[in-house]
Amino acid sequence: MPGWKTAFGVPLCREQCGPEKGALGGAGLRPNDLALALLVVVLWGVNFVVIKVGLRGVSPFVLGGLRFLFASLPAIFFLRRPRVPLRLYLGFALTAFFGQFALLFWAIKLGMPAALSSVIHQSQAFFTLALAAIVLGERPTRAQIAGTVVAALGLAWIGAASGASFPLAAFALNLCAAASWAVSNLVSRSLSRHGAVNGLAFVAWSGLLPIVPFFALAWAFEGREAVTASFRAMDTTSWAAVAYLAFGATLGGYGLWNRLLKTYPAAQVAPFTLLVPVVGLLSGTLLLGEPVSATQLAGSALVAAGLALPVAAGWLGRSRAPTFKSMAGNPRAGPR
Repeated sequence: MPGWKTAFGVPLCREQCGPEKGALGGAGLRPNDLALALLVVVLWGVNFVVIKVGLRGVSPFVLGGLRFLFASLPAIFFLRRPRVPLRLYLGFALTAFFGQFALLFWAIKLGMPAALSSVIHQSQAFFTLALAAIVLGERPTRAQIAGTVVAALGLAWIGAASGASFPLAAFALNLCAAASWAVSNLVSRSLSRHGAVNGLAFVAWSGLLPIVPFFALAWAFEGREAVTASFRAMDTTSWAAVAYLAFGATLGGYGLWNRLLKTYPAAQVAPFTLLVPVVGLLSGTLLLGEPVSATQLAGSALVAAGLALPVAAGWLGRSRAPTFKSMAGNPRAGPR
């Protein structure tokens, strides 16, 4: 979003809300803030393992409803509702929260490994790129196109391994969840017309809207008995998973991310999100014992390379661009 800092597609504040340079003059994050950035990466990366654990014996739609019930109801009493049109709340909630997580939870429930799901979910970046080109007429850069092609090859490689390791339907649902996230990125861009918006407050208040649809979908799709069985099946581990998803991944993750983006330039903080699928892969393998074949690992590496390529190209371009100070101090640096 032009002029906005974003976290996973959620607009948090305008670029002007924080200094253009970090506390170290743009050289890096302070040690405490670096620790916070890595904490957010861990919160969001381990999120996929927690979803897998929380879904044991529980409907994916019931788990989704509980996630946003506990994330929103306490938070809205402490966060003032941003004054934006209801259609933006609806559009964002139905795509970023309801569509994305209903499909993601369903995919994992059907057997999608948490480790691979964390990698496939990052394809939202490329869906966003394609949708922005089609809907908004934005022209992607060569680096973005190259990154998309590389990541698409990786996704195809992972998808080709479906059947033995996970159902193809689960893989398709995971991709659809990423596409829903991408649609929400376009919806959220409309917020730039309504001034500075508190991103955490927008997330909390938007989270109220998918609660009823989640439970209604569980009732209609799985039946009343499945819903009641889900609540009977929930034990201490299940409720701990709900608490983590609501307070850790949602409120904690977005809250800390918002703080970082108010202190440092977005370009300095955003690359940390590239570590999320790395943490997802490691946590799924180490905590759940999920096997990752050489083919799946190679495909994941291609997806990670596709994500990193545009970021690396941007860094390289900025490092080669002469600064105003260097041009002012060197008359020969200007036009000849």
